[in-house]
Amino acid sequence: MNIKSFVIESIDEMKNKVTWPNYSFLQNSAVLVIVASLIFSLLIGVIDLGFENLMTWFYDLF
Repeated sequence: MNIKSFVIESIDEMKNKVTWPNYSFLQNSAVLVIVASLIFSLLIGVIDLGFENLMTWFYDLF
């Protein structure tokens, strides 16, 4: 299989065989990813803040 036939078959597959999602589905997925990322970042931030306070308290004992 040479490169030219590979490219032609790849283009044909992308045009005719791939099922592309519609725009509203992509919007909903993007919003879901953004919300999930914000929730996880807030959770990790709270855990980090708690750990920092715990370590500060622990080191202040000595």
